[in-house]
Amino acid sequence: MWTVIIILILVGILMMLIEILVIPGSGVAGIIGFGLMVAGIWLAYVEEGSMSGHITLVITLGASLIGLLISLRSKTWKKAMLSTEINSKVRTIDPEKLLVGDKGTTVSRCAPMGKALFHDKFYEVSAYSDFIDQEKEIEIIKISGNKIFIKPIKE
Repeated sequence: MWTVIIILILVGILMMLIEILVIPGSGVAGIIGFGLMVAGIWLAYVEEGSMSGHITLVITLGASLIGLLISLRSKTWKKAMLSTEINSKVRTIDPEKLLVGDKGTTVSRCAPMGKALFHDKFYEVSAYSDFIDQEKEIEIIKISGNKIFIKPIKE
């Protein structure tokens, strides 16, 4: 019977840790974990007597408290979190090199976003109305901040 009690409590603690670390916010794993721990403690009281139930309760509370303290330490979270930095910049459009009315060619399908080639440089563009296939002649109709809006040139 002790095997069942220990398995219930350990799986309950594991489910609580999964709730805290992996799937926060749902509550389902935490509720199931808490229920399994309570079932294990209750089983210890019913099957093994009140003294064994008290010991199981204290050990379970102690293990849960130690797990909580370990997970709240800052070093624990530093090991688990990502430490990469994004140090790239948004490509700015030089108003002297790219103007409304410039003509170019699509490099990829614009549905509605895609890539185009203007003056031997690649730019991310947005089709103003229709989808534009690859290798089509296009014209810039609007530049707004870092966005370039294009339309196909009618043949």
